[in-house]
Amino acid sequence: MLTEIHPKLPMRDKAVTRDFYLNQLGFQDIGSADFAGYLMVKKDKVEIHFFEFKTLNPLENYGQVYIRTTAIRDWYQLALDRKINIPTAGHLQVKPWGQQEFALLDPDHNLLTFGQALLL
Repeated sequence: MLTEIHPKLPMRDKAVTRDFYLNQLGFQDIGSADFAGYLMVKKDKVEIHFFEFKTLNPLENYGQVYIRTTAIRDWYQLALDRKINIPTAGHLQVKPWGQQEFALLDPDHNLLTFGQALLL
């Protein structure tokens, strides 16, 4: 039986990544110890882990996660208000597969796509 998934994404600088997720997106640092080169953050039921990759070229990073939410407009407004990097094609849209979605990029260009099912 599978119970949870915690994606692991690359980061160049732990302090920068930690600051972004905690202070921009409202996650909490859940690491019980401060391991060099590793970070774990959580918000509600979503947990994301990061591993150090100092030589990562953000423009060549294809790290992605899809996060389901029940408050897509609140998250989108938060991203706009905090001037978080939203790719040109990442603004809030209704998708043909019955989801409202938007995407943002973290400091290492990991793509976080937020999605909420349309009420039919």
